[in-house]
Amino acid sequence: MVSIQPADVARARAETPGCTGVVHFNNAGSALPPARVTDTMVDYLRAEALVGGYEAAAAAAERTEAVYTSLARLINAAPEDIAITDNATRSWQAVFYALRFGPGEKILTSRAEYASNAIAYLQVARRTGARVEVVADDETGQLDVADLRRLIDDDVKLIAVSHVPTQCGLVNPAEDIGKVAREAGIPFLLDACQSAGQLDLDVELLQCDALSATGRKYLRGPRGTGFLYVHPRLRERLEPATLDLHSASWESPDEFVVDPTAKRFEVWERDYAAVLGLGAAVDYALEWGLPAIEQRVAELGATLRGRLGELDGVRVHDVGARKCGLVAFSLDGLGAEQVKVRLSAAKINTSVTHATSAQYDFTARGLPELVRASVHYYNTEGEIDLLTSEVAKLAQESR
Repeated sequence: MVSIQPADVARARAETPGCTGVVHFNNAGSALPPARVTDTMVDYLRAEALVGGYEAAAAAAERTEAVYTSLARLINAAPEDIAITDNATRSWQAVFYALRFGPGEKILTSRAEYASNAIAYLQVARRTGARVEVVADDETGQLDVADLRRLIDDDVKLIAVSHVPTQCGLVNPAEDIGKVAREAGIPFLLDACQSAGQLDLDVELLQCDALSATGRKYLRGPRGTGFLYVHPRLRERLEPATLDLHSASWESPDEFVVDPTAKRFEVWERDYAAVLGLGAAVDYALEWGLPAIEQRVAELGATLRGRLGELDGVRVHDVGARKCGLVAFSLDGLGAEQVKVRLSAAKINTSVTHATSAQYDFTARGLPELVRASVHYYNTEGEIDLLTSEVAKLAQESR
């Protein structure tokens, strides 16, 4: 495997203007984009301002279509299985709300599930009489595949899991979950919002029927972008909850035909500058190589996790047999928001994750609000030292 060497890190930082102004450990929120992404978007907007919106879009049609090919390469899919959306939640919802549930039918999910997804489950359960069941965790803190198998019965209509949760560095065993789902013939919806761009994803190995992701996190793309993968075996069964003249064609006064590709989950209007920016970000990631990115991010995450774990008064809350670039921690005697503000004053970006984002997990583990530091391949060991030093000072002050 080709790895990312110190000279490569230096190049990545030189190609990332934001690295000169901040120490950015909020990559699971919104990563710093490479200059190529910003330039792509600005160049398109300038062209649009000169020739008109429709005209600029027509001129960029081939480049826009190429984004589907790039996204397909990213996850080992076919371009026709890809839809481009404006965010990961819209991608996920496009599939979930096209599914049909009845009284007593079950949705199986993980304890690490994200709030937006859980709220959707509860809403559909309230409307239809369906039930939401949370699969137990195993001794490592990841989804217990044996418990998942135990819960499978004829009433289960969907398995929906967050690959990497918002609140910690866990990587759920998605390939094992996918195997269970395929054996049982149950649709598997994988939320890859936090994993796309930091993990090497292959939908054939994952065996998921649908996968949703965002551009703004580890892919280093613009905000307001996302994408959706839907395998034909699921797609042909689903009619989206909403259609327009892009996702379907009006064949006669009384007839319409839904697009046979994943574009049935799109709408006609879009931010072309953002779509092209997403394509630039994906191509940039592919040039680095996702295996190399995954290795570098995992190593930096392990380093940061280990350094923080050595500090008195600091508790690291990551679980799972496999961990990634998210590191969640708390300080005794100091709230997470206070820690974030103090680190921000030192030009170190982090974020805070609250119980309202992951009620199942926070409730089960009795977690406080957590500081989330998320590394990327352009971060350095020196930046990790700086963050650790600042956290150590805060821990000392809070005693």
